[in-house]
Amino acid sequence: MKVNVDGDTGGSPTSTSAMVTVAVAVKSAEGKGSQRAVKWAVEKLLPKAHRFVFIHVMPTITTIPTPSGESTLVDELEANVVKLYIEDKRAQCEEIFIPFKILCKRKNVETLVLEGNNPATVLLKYVNDSGIKSLVLGSYSPNYFSRKLKGSSVPSIILKHAPECCDVYVVSSNKLMTNSLNPLLATEGDLPTINKQKSSASSASIDGVSHSRSSSLASSHLNFPAFLDGNSSNYVSLQQKLNQNLEDVTTGLETVKECHISTSSEQLDIQDEVERVRLELQTTLAMYNQTCEDLIHTQNKVQLFSSEYLEEYRKVNAAKKREENLRKIAAEEKERHLEAEKEVETARKLLSEETYERQIAELKALQQSLEKKKTVDALLSSDHRYRRLTREEIEVATDYFCESKMIGEGAYGKVYKGDLDHTPVAIKVLCSDASEKKEEFLREVEVLSQLHHPHIVLLLGACPENGCLVYEYMENGSLEDCILERNSKPFPWFSRFRILFEVACALAFLHNSKPEPIVHRDLKPGNILLDKNFVSKIGDVGLAKIISDVVPESVTEYRNSVLAGTLGYMDPEYQRTGTLRPKSDLYAFGIITLQLLAACRPNGLIMVFENAINSNLLVDILDKSVPDWPLMEAEELARMALKCCSLRCRDRPDLETEVLPLLKRLSEFADMRTKVEKNIIQAPSPYLCPIVQEVMEDPQIAADGFTYEHRAIKLWLTRHSVSPVTKQILQHKMVTPNRTLRLAIQEWRSQVTSFRPRS
Repeated sequence: MKVNVDGDTGGSPTSTSAMVTVAVAVKSAEGKGSQRAVKWAVEKLLPKAHRFVFIHVMPTITTIPTPSGESTLVDELEANVVKLYIEDKRAQCEEIFIPFKILCKRKNVETLVLEGNNPATVLLKYVNDSGIKSLVLGSYSPNYFSRKLKGSSVPSIILKHAPECCDVYVVSSNKLMTNSLNPLLATEGDLPTINKQKSSASSASIDGVSHSRSSSLASSHLNFPAFLDGNSSNYVSLQQKLNQNLEDVTTGLETVKECHISTSSEQLDIQDEVERVRLELQTTLAMYNQTCEDLIHTQNKVQLFSSEYLEEYRKVNAAKKREENLRKIAAEEKERHLEAEKEVETARKLLSEETYERQIAELKALQQSLEKKKTVDALLSSDHRYRRLTREEIEVATDYFCESKMIGEGAYGKVYKGDLDHTPVAIKVLCSDASEKKEEFLREVEVLSQLHHPHIVLLLGACPENGCLVYEYMENGSLEDCILERNSKPFPWFSRFRILFEVACALAFLHNSKPEPIVHRDLKPGNILLDKNFVSKIGDVGLAKIISDVVPESVTEYRNSVLAGTLGYMDPEYQRTGTLRPKSDLYAFGIITLQLLAACRPNGLIMVFENAINSNLLVDILDKSVPDWPLMEAEELARMALKCCSLRCRDRPDLETEVLPLLKRLSEFADMRTKVEKNIIQAPSPYLCPIVQEVMEDPQIAADGFTYEHRAIKLWLTRHSVSPVTKQILQHKMVTPNRTLRLAIQEWRSQVTSFRPRS
């Protein structure tokens, strides 16, 4: 909706209740009805009105034409295109008011463009909302206007539904229609004419309504028994006779209405005649309706008896069919009984043969198992890939398994700290009654003896006879101790970033081992150990599996296999299908990453992080013991971890091409922060990079005029377009070497080196 006010309203201010507002609805500048209404309103109402408004109703814009001649819905177009089109249409509508404003010959005239597909409804709503006192409309011709008043034309609807506080005037070429006398027109010369015209309009309106109601009633009753086609001819003739009478009455009413009523006595006679005809028509229709109801009642009885007969007939036929089916079923059951007796006899013979064959197979399997055990024992005794220890050496190293030397205990057995050749070691001892763990022990010996990686626990020796494995000793325990705050040493965020990169490198090494890839299957914080420098190494590969036939990620294959691993870290697809892939370890790695960020148990972590990231509340769930989390990098790491925790392997990222590059970048970022933490010499502030707060080695000038470390500003520009210092948008992302500052920093470094004491 748009309102344009031309000029000032003028005059002294008055209250809203005392102001008289006149509105003139116009359709087009060329329309004779609109021109006639405007001229009449200007002559009769404008001199006494405090506010004079021209109104035009524009159809609601739902489609926009295209150059090809078709139309497109506004919902399918951009908002700015629709807005421009509507503004253009409004501007065209505003041009309609130009000739009308010229007729007013004064400036304080308002124009108003309303939107809506029903002009009458829009105008009535505006009248109710704005408190319009007088509304003027135009009509093209009296005959056309009189016909339209019987239906749903704009003037007739507004005359019928306008509020009492608003006077409506419909101006035609030779008549003025109104719903009441307007005080603005209460002059000596105008009142008689208006009274007369108002009376004529009221009479025409009453006749039109009466005729409409009678026609509608007759039509509804005459069409009611339409489904009775083909019944008695008496009812057909009765219907024809009623229709003819109705047409005669309607024709008479139309003839009466078209006559010009000059006096009030003639109006009363016509109204009495109309009322008498209406009562006769209602009586006739009531009699006809009663006759139709009696006929319908009789037909319903006939249909009821027919349906009962058909139902009984169907029941008899159904009983006969059931009898025949039962006889056939009895014969088939008898045949199946004879066949079942023959099959039982055959099964007895087969069972005796299978029992004999199974006993023979069990004897062969037992013999093969004994031979396999001998072969494995021979291989273990001749394996030179690890140091073979005796039970006496293990007992001496652990002070004969002293309880004070025990540093851990699990389902497989206990772990002791010992000294072997003056070297601290960790010795895992298999329980004597855990015979089912023997296979895991042998697998761990097989896997660790052929793997050498800086982030996989080193196997130093083994004692196969007693189920003992000797590892290098890890002073800072497991990653689980650090996550659950059982370790008193500080655990900053940059150490966590580095540990994740180290674990990912170890996993990539296992998955790319030759000739077959190795899957850990039990990756969890308790199996990630930390040495004295907090360097992480993966241990406990007892459940590791060498995969000889890797199933493609796009194929879902179900295997009947025994699941191995720890709940909470186990791949959901592996649990559901039994199929193991290298990406099964990636799920556990994602859970461990989330634990390092939140420092809590793994249960429900995925949903917690998804909700936090979607709500921009990641900072609320990060480990509170770390005060200086880099939020942007932490969110990047959390999003990567959630991708690793996808339910299907095919939806998880690739370890080498997606996960490792991100972790490497975050590890380098953490290393820069570590250097800052270890920097004990306070350099002049111009020598420090504003991003990493470290003495610059390669200073570069950015577009904002500040100097930064080259690596830091390059990393910043790959992810941001604003200045790190001023937070203003950079004009470009080019950097220029600051050679003067570099020479000054080099001179400062040489001075610092000369003042350091020599070791």
